[in-house]
Amino acid sequence: MTSKLTRVIAASLALTAASVGLSGCGTAEAGTLDGGRLTLPVAGGTATVDTATLAVSARAEDGTPLVLSEAAGSGLGAPGPVTRTADGASWTYPAKGLTVTARSDRGRLRIGIRADRDQSVSWPVTGTDRAASSVQLPRGEGLDIPVRDAFWNSGPGGLAGSTVDVGADLSLPLWGYAMGGGGSGPKGGTARHGVSYLTPTDIGTSLAFATKGGALRATAAHDFNGGDRTRDYEVSFALTDGDPVAPAADYRSYLAQHGQLSSLRAKIAKNPETGKLLGAFHAYLWGEARTAAGVEKLKKLGVDRMWLGYDSGPDPMKADAVRAAKKAGYLVGPYDTFANGQDPKTADSPTSAWPGKVYPDFCVRKADGTPQTGFGNRGCYLSSRAFEKAEPGKHYLADRTRAMTSNGANSYFLDVDATGEVFRDHGAGHEMTKAGDRENRLARMRRIAERFVLGSESAQPWANSALAFDHGSGTPVADGLWKLERDKEKWGGYFPQNAPKNAFQPVSLPADLATAMYDPKYRVPLYETALHESLVNVERWELSYDKMPDQKTTRALLAMLYNTPLNFALNGPSLEKDGKELAALQRYFAPLHRAAGTERMTSFRWLTEDRSVQRTVFGDGALTVTANFGSTAHDGLPGGCVDARLRGETQPRRLCPAHVNS
Repeated sequence: MTSKLTRVIAASLALTAASVGLSGCGTAEAGTLDGGRLTLPVAGGTATVDTATLAVSARAEDGTPLVLSEAAGSGLGAPGPVTRTADGASWTYPAKGLTVTARSDRGRLRIGIRADRDQSVSWPVTGTDRAASSVQLPRGEGLDIPVRDAFWNSGPGGLAGSTVDVGADLSLPLWGYAMGGGGSGPKGGTARHGVSYLTPTDIGTSLAFATKGGALRATAAHDFNGGDRTRDYEVSFALTDGDPVAPAADYRSYLAQHGQLSSLRAKIAKNPETGKLLGAFHAYLWGEARTAAGVEKLKKLGVDRMWLGYDSGPDPMKADAVRAAKKAGYLVGPYDTFANGQDPKTADSPTSAWPGKVYPDFCVRKADGTPQTGFGNRGCYLSSRAFEKAEPGKHYLADRTRAMTSNGANSYFLDVDATGEVFRDHGAGHEMTKAGDRENRLARMRRIAERFVLGSESAQPWANSALAFDHGSGTPVADGLWKLERDKEKWGGYFPQNAPKNAFQPVSLPADLATAMYDPKYRVPLYETALHESLVNVERWELSYDKMPDQKTTRALLAMLYNTPLNFALNGPSLEKDGKELAALQRYFAPLHRAAGTERMTSFRWLTEDRSVQRTVFGDGALTVTANFGSTAHDGLPGGCVDARLRGETQPRRLCPAHVNS
């Protein structure tokens, strides 16, 4: 394969971490203003904003012209006079009540829009450059989609014609495009250029996909709402080398520059128990598996690290089982949620029953005063603001946490809190915005994290400082998954108690859903590039390793390639049947994760034109992993196998997941 096809993302990382992050390129340069065209310096070239329309173009250092955005999708009206500033310029659109600032900041073009009234603006309009070859989208771990790929441009892919909420539906508030050479296509050469779009003001921002001329375009829109306090909108543009994970590398730099990038190493120093995540697989336990005898079976199989969780039903882990888990070197903790409230007399889950008048007084209220119906039409969603106001005197949350960990648990899983689903509350006495909801959730998660190794359903970047792990940001959920999970005959329900079918009944994903979620030629580690060193990222709890037999090998290879744990569902029979396989996989994973779990992902590349062979590097060569998702050998690595090499080792460690039991 040519050197172009075996490129490393070091160039992208150098651009975003050094040129963008350290050089301060353009911080004191106002650029030039020619009529209504403002040209500003950015890392890798210059960017030009048309002040009449908000169209944005660029010229790379090698002279290549690039289209970063077409004109705003709705009429802005005539612009007011342009006022120069120290690092850019500002102007208004009087008819719309909009004030715009554009400036160079640490190598990026940052454009901010402030509205004096409620309205929406569709901008930027991206993917319109004729050289655009692929779009990067942080759905779960991440996708790189060739813009002319038939699957994603038609019904089965479900992307064209869809709109996603950036703050709620994406794992990172960004997207990107590669341009030139078809660099991200399955048969293309190296992309020469690209662009990263970051939207720090993700609340109220959406991203719509459409097909035009057979290619995917993405148009952002922002809802300016005074009541929601979303009257400010910002988009940050950065030029990249077109690498498929460059937007995530850019975002990692952005977080670091703004003091918003946490360190798993620092979390371990603060709470040494967090170190037990390194090398651990994750599992939810039922029946015999959550007893002391079940835990001891795991240990006898040779499993030296695990995170063990259990549901909030009537039979939690007893103190002797928790002691056994801690003695084995494991983390163990309950599932809990502060989000749901029901009448205590009829509540269908202990986590939904609260003392006093928490229900219904703490229900999130819509503008018309009606309660926000809870998940699955159960009760209501509870207001984080109401809890925060009551906590100093009533200690509802502290008492709940204390009760849930009275068995000696050293970890805690708090569902929903770190996800993108946040609420505006109109309830009298506990009004809050969505941003306020985030702040309240972050405050209570930080309190729990002072004593326990904390995880949540997913880990939005704004919560990365509080969490040590998540169960969900690793899964690129496609819409068809929810429809399948609602089909109880195919997916299974919550019963029987000791082996709920939704956890243990195998399922065959429809072909389109399997492609959208797990086809390795579309998968790229955006989330790991941004946050690998910050927390441990795992797939959703209901997608245990054995749940989808057809995807087992692919998921195992992805886990090793991304240096992320597999998750399992275990009861007595499954522990007996599949325990040896789990142990073999964990023994392979453990030394790799211990060596690189606190390191940043520094490289991702494809080694073949069809993307079937992929390679990652962590830290300064601390770990190099090569995975072959194909059916034929490549450079001595058989199809369906992975090689991992730790720094200083002369021979790679090989795993062929389908054959661990043979």
